[in-house]
Amino acid sequence: MQVVLSTEFGAAAPLGASCLGNDCWNFAVYAPDATGLSLCLFCADTEEALAELAFVARTGDIWHLQVQGVPAGSLYLLRADGPALPSQGLTFEPRHLLIDPYARQLNRAVVFNERLYQSDSHYMLAKAVLTDTDFDWQGSQKPKIPREKTIIYEAHVKGLTMQHPLVPAELRGTYAALYHPAVIAHLKHLGITTLQLLPVAAFMTEPRLEKLKLTNYWGYNPVCFFAPDPRYQHSDAVQEIKTLVRTYHQHGIEVILDVVFNHTAEADCYNLSLRGLANRQYYLFENHADITDYQQYCNYSGCGNTLNIAHPATQKLVLDALRYWLTEMQVDGFRFDLAVTLAREHKRFTPVATFLQIVAQDPVLSQAKLIAEPWDVGPYGYQLGQFPAHWSELNDKFRDSMRSFWRGDHGSLNEFTTRLLGSRDIFQKHHKPAACSVNYLAYHDGFTLHDVVCYQHKHNWLNAEQNRDGHDHNLSLNFGVEGPSSDADILQRRYQHKRNLVASLMLSQGMIHWLGGDELSHSQQGNNNAYCQDNELSWLNWQLDYHATQFQSFVQQMIAVRQQYPCLQQLSLLDDQYQRHGNKHQVHWLNADGSEKTEADWHLPATQYCYFVVTTDGNDAEILLMINAGASAISLQLTDKPWHCVMDTSVEMGLVSPVQLAGSAYEQQAHSLSLWVHNPTAAAITAA
Repeated sequence: MQVVLSTEFGAAAPLGASCLGNDCWNFAVYAPDATGLSLCLFCADTEEALAELAFVARTGDIWHLQVQGVPAGSLYLLRADGPALPSQGLTFEPRHLLIDPYARQLNRAVVFNERLYQSDSHYMLAKAVLTDTDFDWQGSQKPKIPREKTIIYEAHVKGLTMQHPLVPAELRGTYAALYHPAVIAHLKHLGITTLQLLPVAAFMTEPRLEKLKLTNYWGYNPVCFFAPDPRYQHSDAVQEIKTLVRTYHQHGIEVILDVVFNHTAEADCYNLSLRGLANRQYYLFENHADITDYQQYCNYSGCGNTLNIAHPATQKLVLDALRYWLTEMQVDGFRFDLAVTLAREHKRFTPVATFLQIVAQDPVLSQAKLIAEPWDVGPYGYQLGQFPAHWSELNDKFRDSMRSFWRGDHGSLNEFTTRLLGSRDIFQKHHKPAACSVNYLAYHDGFTLHDVVCYQHKHNWLNAEQNRDGHDHNLSLNFGVEGPSSDADILQRRYQHKRNLVASLMLSQGMIHWLGGDELSHSQQGNNNAYCQDNELSWLNWQLDYHATQFQSFVQQMIAVRQQYPCLQQLSLLDDQYQRHGNKHQVHWLNADGSEKTEADWHLPATQYCYFVVTTDGNDAEILLMINAGASAISLQLTDKPWHCVMDTSVEMGLVSPVQLAGSAYEQQAHSLSLWVHNPTAAAITAA
């Protein structure tokens, strides 16, 4: 293939490849320590090498080059020359080609091949695609769901649809499958407001897993922050993600992405991208006696290396990637994996880190939905409650408290009630809303909700780590049988336990996170770390039996109840001045006889029930919640108002016959809770 090319100096901004029109492209690359840089062009269909052009211009730390005559769709990589002095952090290997950190699209998935890598074959790497295509957003707008009304549905692009019977076989497991009408109908029927996707940025499975014939199914091993991973494309990853976002927005559903900016796939000291261009700028290294040890990467991620977000170049890379996804791809926000790493300066976390300050004042980033996983594995890595008020944070204490209380652990009542009403010991009144707490029962890492009630212990043998991986502190119970059971009594108890957990989640103060598949009673057979299982263990099974069908209906019912009553979404308490508008609420904690709880009542370790009323100074409905985690039924006295029972988890599906009581006792069954509503407006109309 004959290609006639002409070159000019080009410009130092923007970084990456930019189309100037008429097959003319500008390339700008950050490589401050390189002594030379080349652009390698390849044929779009065969990946045959076309040309290698030297960057002849440099402005500061940026190399730049303008090339005329490169048709759209062509492929490219970079080659960086420089010293190989690992003791000084200089790891240039000009024989290895590199992916542009700002590549917007890759022609195929990045799959490591030791033979190709060692032989310096350019076929080892996926190539960046030169694309400049328009997209019709059809006037779609971001839904901008308030945090307190948000119901997140966490899903894996492939796992959600690989076994969906209504999705055409050729689409299953792709971005295109996610906007199939059957998938959207399922989410809308549940009442989901926000789809959260596990990492979609291009990643590479670790060589260790490749040797074991396993794969990094979750995708937490990034190699390029801008490019969507081609593994999930039907034909064109960029166009399909845009179509996905547009379609969800047209249905009023947000799309947020799980992003990984704490480490990269270069942890095994392979030059794939960043390490071959600016190793000592992009990564964080250990210190010994105040001397940087460039041969020992900090490992605050637990994955072998750590990005140095405090460095201006790395910070710019991450911020540019976030803005790109928010503007060009129109997503609504992000969940940040090991977010503490992003706010480390001088290796220590600080809530006023430069990265957090930039996000707070940036007109694009500050408007996005921002969710932090508020920990990493570095020193002082657990920082729950320390992020700014416009961030929300995954609250693992909520998960543990719910599980502990409902399995009957003595002394767990006080923490349970604290978590239920927004974890205000962590997200303090006056300074933060309760929506800073992301409340969840299960996440992709850990037991699924169904496994929480079926397994006492983890069963991770298929991961080839001798069952040493994954958490041991699962706070689960199996009701006498480890794993599946057909015993009617065990099934009844398991599903009631799940109803209790779901009701507690949906009635809690905070942002709600739901693990996709939990509504389908999805099981991973006790594997609580299925990161490497790209098979039926992780793919959702849409064929439901009677019990699973009933449970799915209960989940839908509880989401609808939450969305119906404002005080379930956001309590605006009289003693909390964070929000000074709207109706104000009061919470009254009661004993079984209806009397107000005293301080002494809270210090009875054997108490396993709680009972409270939320009143309002406006026309909002008032609610009453009865919770009994004990082994015996308790008679609870209702206050002297007409209360209507909305649901009771002791009843299958939680549905109850119309019950309206006032001033009399209600028998709350063992291991159950009930929700009651008093609507002052309706009562006034009835009286009139």
